[in-house]
Amino acid sequence: EKILPKSKQISIRLLIIYSILTLICALFYKLFGMNFFDSLTHSMTTIATGGFSNYNQSIGHFDSFLIEMTSMIFIILGSIPFIAYIKFLNGDKKIFISDSQIIAFLKVSIFSIIVLFIYLLFINGFENESLRSISFNVISVLTGTGYVTKDFDQWGNFPLIFFLILMFIGGCAGSTACGIKIFRVQLLYYFLLNQIKKIIYPRGVFVIKYDQNIIDEKFMSSVISFIFLYIIIFFSLTAILSLTGLDFITSISGAATSISNVGPGLGDVIGPNGNFSSLQNSSKWVLSLGMILGRLELFAILVLFIPSFWRKF
Repeated sequence: EKILPKSKQISIRLLIIYSILTLICALFYKLFGMNFFDSLTHSMTTIATGGFSNYNQSIGHFDSFLIEMTSMIFIILGSIPFIAYIKFLNGDKKIFISDSQIIAFLKVSIFSIIVLFIYLLFINGFENESLRSISFNVISVLTGTGYVTKDFDQWGNFPLIFFLILMFIGGCAGSTACGIKIFRVQLLYYFLLNQIKKIIYPRGVFVIKYDQNIIDEKFMSSVISFIFLYIIIFFSLTAILSLTGLDFITSISGAATSISNVGPGLGDVIGPNGNFSSLQNSSKWVLSLGMILGRLELFAILVLFIPSFWRKF
């Protein structure tokens, strides 16, 4: 969306908003117990949803409710479209409660927390897992941040599959989060719903709308192509990682966490309490490629390998 006359104006405002959010996050981290270096380090990777920590235990090192709450809030702020902040400053005070992508992102977050809480409390018998730890790790994995406070590998099989799905979804488009993005998942849902309506009512005319805008076939095709390509690359990375000698869980979660830029994977090797240091160099090269593809949203990298694109330059 071009909400200002010049792209330069948008870029400057985005830079200012990003910097202010980072500084505010660092201030709260400092107030709640971190030293200056830790607060600055973690604030930069919180807003960026990068998740890097200078401690092996990540945010769990501090074991602080206030620090975890601060982290969750600013992870969410970094995972919603930054254009929304500009719209808010331009006078649209209801943007955060009217934007369908933001609403969907919050619904997915709340739904995921409730599902895992019910499972761990009533089905798996994990009475020691609090709503605090479930909420933090769900938001961290969904947004691709990758901070951890608990070893969710010990929560059972269902949470592992559930986290794997959340890795793919990601945050909002126009944010610092990775993954397929909420708006593409929404559009795919609308498309499938539209196809079902056409089967039920063959003579009916149905259009796909997103935030009151009609979505044309060309745009819808690009969304479906992206999701299809995302899945193909995921399975390809999984297969290649398995060829390097990794087990099934490490291969499949490694592919998912690299292409979605999450950080921790699943299993004993690259799980929340593990790391990638023990992997072979060949595995690390494959994962590095996956991270680059995921961060640059696939098409920007793949177009470089098309000969017709070279001839234009």
